[in-house]
Amino acid sequence: QVVFALNQTLLQQESLRAGSFQIPYTTEDLIKHYNCGDLSSIIFNHDTSQVPNFINATLPAHERITAQEIDSYFRQELIYKRNERMGKRVKDLLEEYPAKSFFFAFGAGHFMGNNTVIDVLRREGYEVEHTPAGQAI
Repeated sequence: QVVFALNQTLLQQESLRAGSFQIPYTTEDLIKHYNCGDLSSIIFNHDTSQVPNFINATLPAHERITAQEIDSYFRQELIYKRNERMGKRVKDLLEEYPAKSFFFAFGAGHFMGNNTVIDVLRREGYEVEHTPAGQAI
């Protein structure tokens, strides 16, 4: 699986470099949607947008199964579990120091797809509010 993942990542990067494959959104698109608090945008709605897309319709059936297994592993280990740990750390700090004020800043990857840090905190009963760029806190 590791060799397959590395090969697919390299093929994808070579396609990007050659211009035969394009990412459907730019970094500027990500920044614009993030700053506007538009986290439900199609850009932020892909669970696997942080990892290479290994699932390709042109793959043979046995390789497609491997790709789906790797994609599922990445989604679970690199996205869901990471966000769960980070959300719990925020919750623990808030509960341990209730008289203190906190400011938490996360990279955009922690807001993508399902089971985000915000989802974890809301499940724990917290209200999370977006602060737009340029707004005083």
